[in-house]
Amino acid sequence: MPQDHDRGDPKRPRLGESSGVSDELLRLLPRDVVFSMRFLGESQHRLQSHFQSFIRDRLEADGVTQQTHPLIHTFIDSHATLLRDFVFSGVALAHQFRVDEIERMTGDVTSIMRVDIWDQLKSHIAAAEQHFSGQIGSLQPFLAALEDPAGRSGEEP
Repeated sequence: MPQDHDRGDPKRPRLGESSGVSDELLRLLPRDVVFSMRFLGESQHRLQSHFQSFIRDRLEADGVTQQTHPLIHTFIDSHATLLRDFVFSGVALAHQFRVDEIERMTGDVTSIMRVDIWDQLKSHIAAAEQHFSGQIGSLQPFLAALEDPAGRSGEEP
């Protein structure tokens, strides 16, 4: 038996219809999906170390040292991370590839990658729906805090 929230807007996805929304996302894939670079491992560590040294040297030139500011190490680490992420994000944004470009480069003329993405979307959407549905009972105290105390149901005061 359909639930009340399953009726109404035909574009609104129903519970358990992960393949329908997966189909829609696959249709949007050429326009909305990009692949970008991601620096991992030693590259992240190397740039992080560079910025830690840079910040430490710059602060010392202004008289800020471990002796004058005992907690400066935390400041240096957090700001080095911000600078590292800024650099890597900027480079990654400048080098994005669309699905058709990746397919052309890899020789994927049968769109196997799109089928794999669709399978993963469908599986992950179903898992997310199942996870949320399993936790709905524990959300009741949180949802109760969001109720309108006057029972106006969205009416303006």
